[in-house]
Amino acid sequence: MSYIILAILFLLSGFFMKYSDDLFDVNNDLKFASVFGVLCGVASGLAAIYSIEAAYIFIAIPIGNFIAMKVDGIHHIITLIVFLIILLIGGIPQLSLVVLLICVLAALSDEVGHELISQFTDNMFMNLFFEYRFVMKIVILLLVVFGIFSIWIFACFILFEIAYESAGIVFEKFN
Repeated sequence: MSYIILAILFLLSGFFMKYSDDLFDVNNDLKFASVFGVLCGVASGLAAIYSIEAAYIFIAIPIGNFIAMKVDGIHHIITLIVFLIILLIGGIPQLSLVVLLICVLAALSDEVGHELISQFTDNMFMNLFFEYRFVMKIVILLLVVFGIFSIWIFACFILFEIAYESAGIVFEKFN
């Protein structure tokens, strides 16, 4: 598998993750939220078994969400189960607990900041920083700078984020 395939998996994962959430949160559509959640779990799981760097990201995100108590629907559980099944079948990569903890803390910071920052400040920069969850982006970039991650995984994560935001736009337009 090449970086192109990994990039496609990141794109699909980001799009399906957001679309699933919007279907559940806005339309209260558990059926299709779960379908898109399954697709997200498959894309994330395949990326994680292909790339250890992707594994750090896609394992850290659900852990951060659980800690932040952002798992708010059965579609999240279904997505996680599919993701874990793929990891069990494909092989869970051996991860550095330090790097995983750094990624988990970044994901947790993004989720907590996303929910709470506007309650504590009117600072436009801070609000935009957490609205678009920049902690994980910066952490991944720093992991690249320190030679732990490749620049390609940073590019893939940016594609994930673009797809995530695009799914929100598509959802608003068609629902």
